[in-house]
Amino acid sequence: MLVLGIDSSCDETAAAVVRDGREQLSSVVASQAELHRRFGGVVPELACRAHVENYPWAVDEALRRAGVTLADIDGIAVTNRPGLVSALLVGVSAAKALALATGKPLVGVDHIVAHIHASCLLPGGGPEYPAVALVVSGGHTSLYLLRSPLENDLLGATLDDAAGETFDKVAQILRLPYPGGPSIDKAAREGDPSKFPLPRTQPRAKGADGEGALDFSFSGMKTAVLYRAFGQDARPETARTSDPLVPVADVCAGLQAAIADVLVQKTMAAVRKTGVRQVVLGGGVACNSELRKRMTEAGAARGLRVLIPPPALCTDNAAMVAVSGWFRLSAGERDGLDMDCHPRPVRAAARR
Repeated sequence: MLVLGIDSSCDETAAAVVRDGREQLSSVVASQAELHRRFGGVVPELACRAHVENYPWAVDEALRRAGVTLADIDGIAVTNRPGLVSALLVGVSAAKALALATGKPLVGVDHIVAHIHASCLLPGGGPEYPAVALVVSGGHTSLYLLRSPLENDLLGATLDDAAGETFDKVAQILRLPYPGGPSIDKAAREGDPSKFPLPRTQPRAKGADGEGALDFSFSGMKTAVLYRAFGQDARPETARTSDPLVPVADVCAGLQAAIADVLVQKTMAAVRKTGVRQVVLGGGVACNSELRKRMTEAGAARGLRVLIPPPALCTDNAAMVAVSGWFRLSAGERDGLDMDCHPRPVRAAARR
């Protein structure tokens, strides 16, 4: 089965062709990083207009690189949740038009679940179930118990800022180039985390069953960096006009170590709680070199199989969307042309 995947959930216009949910025949991503760089973040209206301009080329190029035509495609998968609604509308409208014109079956895909399914494109194949998955990006930091490709339970999630959002906001404080995550990762390689220690935030569990023990909280990281790097009386405007009191490389190394520690610790706690032997890491922050290193080491120390896709499959792409679509199509699921877009997941997984 050949599935055409389309993604326009944020600021990347992506299209891809995947065979049988395992073989990536093509993956095309039209980045908008330069467009949004001068604003220090994604501007939804500009992202939407760029998607309109980019998606026809992206789809045509994905088909060309795969060596197929639209007539060869067996199904169309598109991200319809979560994300920027104006951006999602472009991809969903494009997918609906293609489905209407060709009669091909259409399915909507949850972007977070698609990040998990990116691991299915690894040479050794995807996870064996059950498994624990950590999806960490600019908008989401969530832990799941994967029961099957289409069944998962939410174990924990961020109560405020996502890890990637924290990287981006701290990068703004330090006046590092957008996007912030890669800039902090690069600067941290020259730094010493011990010279800029930060607290490891741990939300308190509630009740006898420990509900919330696997949740995350990163909102305090920004303030901690601001005060420790620029002084206790510092304000955001201080950072725009003053140099930090500590080398930027050390600040980045300290922040990166703190966030990676929390992410790995919570993931290993989820492994102990569920008794699984496999861990899946996905999302844009999974590109972070320190997180990849620490998660791999922690898994090896416990004899776990840790699946981490290459960076191109961690950042937003349509190959992972095609894989998710293949699972839904193979299960006989279909969506109509009345399929809508949602800024959040349609059905929030129940906490276990």
